[in-house]
Amino acid sequence: MGVNIRYLPFHGCHFDQTDLHSLSRMAERGKETVLRLSTAMTLLCLAIVHAGPAFALNTSQGNVTLTKMAEGLDAPWSFGFLPDGSVLITERDGALLRLTEAGLHEVSGVAEVATRGQGGLLDVMVPRDFATSREIFLSYSKKQPDGAGTAVAVARLSDDAQGLESWTEIFDLTPGSSGGRHFGSRIVEAPDGTLFITIGDRGDRPSAQDLSRENGSVIRINRDGSIPVDNPFVDDPAVRPAIWSYGHRNPQGAGLDPDGNLWVSEHGARGGDEVNAVRKGANYGWPVISYGRHYSGAKIGEGTAKDGMEQPAFYWDPSIAPSGLMVYSGALWPEWEGDIFVGSLKFDYIARLDGAPLTEAEQLMSAETVRVRDIREAPDGSIWFLSAGDGALYRLAPG
Repeated sequence: MGVNIRYLPFHGCHFDQTDLHSLSRMAERGKETVLRLSTAMTLLCLAIVHAGPAFALNTSQGNVTLTKMAEGLDAPWSFGFLPDGSVLITERDGALLRLTEAGLHEVSGVAEVATRGQGGLLDVMVPRDFATSREIFLSYSKKQPDGAGTAVAVARLSDDAQGLESWTEIFDLTPGSSGGRHFGSRIVEAPDGTLFITIGDRGDRPSAQDLSRENGSVIRINRDGSIPVDNPFVDDPAVRPAIWSYGHRNPQGAGLDPDGNLWVSEHGARGGDEVNAVRKGANYGWPVISYGRHYSGAKIGEGTAKDGMEQPAFYWDPSIAPSGLMVYSGALWPEWEGDIFVGSLKFDYIARLDGAPLTEAEQLMSAETVRVRDIREAPDGSIWFLSAGDGALYRLAPG
């Protein structure tokens, strides 16, 4: 009979002999229990429900330990680490959850979201100054007269972490679009404190080249929603001033490299999923150029290249349906420093990209990497990922 471990430390997850003896006896009794471990390096005990023992995943750096940190999640989309070691998790139907040593509980105060197709409550971003501001940023699909659009709000997490206070919308896509796809929605805090937000084309392909709309773009705003004075098109009245780059299809992953540069992963059509190094004012070509084809098999646009349009740093064909993106610091695996990790929703693995030019150096794959939706580096250097297929949150650590 398996043991229902309710608490497990996420720094190392080591057991001494007394713990193992107690665990064995409680397994024989078949009762739910609480196992508390003490170690000077333990950051926090996090919930694991009906979890088996951690096991090894073979990688280019040898075996790593893969541990389930939470399960029973309903269409999870994103997560973020709080300074106390707890974890915020979004579910697409509108629930914001907090994972602590006491398990999962829902955080109240999330505004109404338009749950349709790929839309709902999407990204959560914990800024660097959370310890003093207690602010978090959330992206979501918002109901609008013409359908729905990507929106971003800031709210304060209450002192007891039970609810959100002072919910304030700081951005919404103008105008919205019909349909329920291509919301984008990743939020990244830039080194200067501004926010990068990815916006999909909402299924309206030509809009990604229309600078009077924010569809198919990466936008950059200040934390209060105002426009930074050094945005590339801020002085052009014909262009939406929040736009930082454009010509994107559906960027669902985004992260900063060690030098503070923004990278995004985005869905192509049939083939042509891309990883792009995002530059100020640049045009990434969708739907004029692409390495994919329409789902009908028809050619997209004018081919794979055109003057004035950026080439991807890497592309997949066939498509892997890329999700979250993380550039690794090298904290626990120095050989992976600067490597880009991208989840695959289609082929159920985590891609590790390395080199110049980028290549897919490795596929991290196991029974747990089912529809990987998000991937992040934890404060201790371990790598965590959300499996939408399992409805679970996992941690990778040296093992």
